[in-house]
Amino acid sequence: MTVLFFMWGFMTVFNDLLIPRFKDAFVLDYFQAMLVQFAFFGAYFIGSLVYFLISATTGDPLARFGYKNGVMVGLLLSAAGSALFWPAAAILSYPLFLAGLFVVGLGFALLQIAANPYVTILGAEKTASSRLNLAQAFNSLGTTTGPLIGGYLIFRYFARTGAHGADSVKVPYLAFCIVFLLLTGIFSLIHLPHLGEGKVERGVGALKYPHVILGMLAIFMYVGGEVSIGSSLISFLGQPDIAGLNPLEASNYVALFWGGMLIGRFMGAVELSETKPARKMALLVAIPLAAAGILGFWRGWEVVKSYLPLLGLCWLLFQFGKGLAGRTLLIFAATICVLLGIAMTEGGHLAMACVVGVGLFTSIGWPNIFSLALDGMGVLKSQISSLLVMAVLGGALLPPLQGRIADALGLRISYLVPLLAYAYVGFYGWKGHKCRSKR
Repeated sequence: MTVLFFMWGFMTVFNDLLIPRFKDAFVLDYFQAMLVQFAFFGAYFIGSLVYFLISATTGDPLARFGYKNGVMVGLLLSAAGSALFWPAAAILSYPLFLAGLFVVGLGFALLQIAANPYVTILGAEKTASSRLNLAQAFNSLGTTTGPLIGGYLIFRYFARTGAHGADSVKVPYLAFCIVFLLLTGIFSLIHLPHLGEGKVERGVGALKYPHVILGMLAIFMYVGGEVSIGSSLISFLGQPDIAGLNPLEASNYVALFWGGMLIGRFMGAVELSETKPARKMALLVAIPLAAAGILGFWRGWEVVKSYLPLLGLCWLLFQFGKGLAGRTLLIFAATICVLLGIAMTEGGHLAMACVVGVGLFTSIGWPNIFSLALDGMGVLKSQISSLLVMAVLGGALLPPLQGRIADALGLRISYLVPLLAYAYVGFYGWKGHKCRSKR
């Protein structure tokens, strides 16, 4: 299952590279370029809505047909969407590229609906956040390596002189198509235990719980905020008053942004687990130190010097979180709001460090919100999962909103959008997840 988390992380972050690539190739403004995220995450909403309606009228499809079949259908949809990039590049059609992303998003929506609750029910509910943080760490491994590999392929290896810019994306997405087909074949051969709750229920019982509705809004804001930052990061770092980096150079810092999520999720998996205190403390120290060593080898020790204070702050905030999913979510969301506030008011490398550092503190957002919403919900877990994945719509709507503000007022001011989004995420960690009385 962690292979799935890795794959959709690896491929989702390619959107951050497609935005500047298509912006130049098709001469788009920020709003038009952000339609990449609108198409991709809009498909999450449509796919999850269809799943929820089927669940409400005929019963939960995953409970009926099994997680394995759900995963295979999701992989086939993802393969079909990836295949559309070849004809889109051949006829230079931006709308067809968006259509391909939409189909990929449909496939990923089904994969998310299946994989997230499956991981939470593999063990005790009190450690569900730990397991989901660990699984999401492999998602972050994909989002970390994606910009490095994708940036090289799209902006250098396949960027032929004299060719249209969009031509450089068709081979990478053909490779995605082949990988998804291979994974479908592998899943058809392996045994995936069915761990459902034992019965199929009709109705909309999940919507009767206020903390579920508030959790949907939290996912909406979390994904919208995270995607808004990732989508604009290359353009932000390219501004002369920030760092003046070219797209290839900036893609390395996109990798560092997502790499922070990798570090934070491994630390979250440890902190929210039932590991013995001494072992937990040792691991919480070892993980950021190992990350600093790898970062020094990869980017040089000057980068480590600027990133090390953020790693130290992350470790300290985990101590304040005391292994509680809601409390940790509140603390980390508040820290993100401070970092974005500094980035909006300051320029240069300080603003650069703050925005790149957001990745470290946004790490535990998705798994903590998900596990808080699913906690104790029994047979409703798959239905709630479809509602939460539906709320990924935030990744479709908030980036274009940020793009519109960037066109009108400037890119730095547009970071008010993710700042407000994370402020609500902090509220959910503080009070929202506690509103559990059935309506």
